[in-house]
Amino acid sequence: MFDYLRDPKAIYEKSFATIESEADFSGFDAATRTLATRVIHACGMPEILSDLVCSADIASSGAKALKAGAPIFCDCEMVTHGIIRRFLPPENKVVCTLNREEVPKMAARLQTTRSAAAVDLWLEQLEGSIVVIGNAPTALFHLLERLDAGAPKPAAILAFPVGFVGAAESKEALITHNYEVPFITLRGRKGGSAMAAAALNALAGLAGRTE
Repeated sequence: MFDYLRDPKAIYEKSFATIESEADFSGFDAATRTLATRVIHACGMPEILSDLVCSADIASSGAKALKAGAPIFCDCEMVTHGIIRRFLPPENKVVCTLNREEVPKMAARLQTTRSAAAVDLWLEQLEGSIVVIGNAPTALFHLLERLDAGAPKPAAILAFPVGFVGAAESKEALITHNYEVPFITLRGRKGGSAMAAAALNALAGLAGRTE
């Protein structure tokens, strides 16, 4: 009834060939190009490439941390479900603290969102970890506040909060302030869990290639 491509291998190859033909990767090295390609593939929008901003060492730092068994802290459950566990070394724990019992009271005490308050439960293991934010701008803002206050530094921040309130501003804060933490982010309102998880999956793939 419908004429469409059915072969998984052919679909995969055509998808990435389309990205190659439509996106200008000048200025990206091989590793950051891999990250960018996966993020584009997750959203179907090659045009986001001009708004994608990343540290030169994001790929090497993130891959090294994964190989070392770093925990992966996610701001929401949707991000955790997008992470392909078989790509990860067995030591990497994927953690989302948003729905912990104590979080609502923490949020009320701090007068902020649950997403932001949940970040405080990462602090003991934050050093050398990977932070993946695909939903809440307040989570990114609160993480940056904690870093400003002297919290341990993660090995990488993958920041793709999405929305009309605070998303663009939180990502701009990450870009413009020098936190000395490798990062990848997308300027503006666009973002989301699929992009964030895709960036982490790309790092996992890079970590596997360098074993």
